[in-house]
Amino acid sequence: MTSRFLRFAIVGTLGFAVDAGVLALALHSGLAGFHAGRCLSFLAAASFTWALNRRFTFADGAASHGGSGAQWARYVVAMSAGAAVNYAVYALVLHMLGYTALIAPLAVAAGSIAGLGVNFTAARHLVFAPRR
Repeated sequence: MTSRFLRFAIVGTLGFAVDAGVLALALHSGLAGFHAGRCLSFLAAASFTWALNRRFTFADGAASHGGSGAQWARYVVAMSAGAAVNYAVYALVLHMLGYTALIAPLAVAAGSIAGLGVNFTAARHLVFAPRR
């Protein structure tokens, strides 16, 4: 389990880059603000991490539960508990340190770390668990 968690954390670190990058793009382009932009960036990061976790972290259980589209949907729903923790910490950091483009990546990182354990548990038991 330790090596699986480490792989999950590595994928999550890459997902953080996607999350922070999409948020920065949304903020810079004026497409969305700090809150709506975070919803967009979560969906992009969740899709990215699903694909990597499916191939890298949970390859043994990746194909055990139906098609990839259904599995992606289960993954996004399963990640919503971790996303709630993630978003709450993100919003708290922004509230405490300020709504700026420089603080946003720090807030995303803090939220990502806060939701890591919840997301790993959900992915392992709800999305990628091998069939019995």
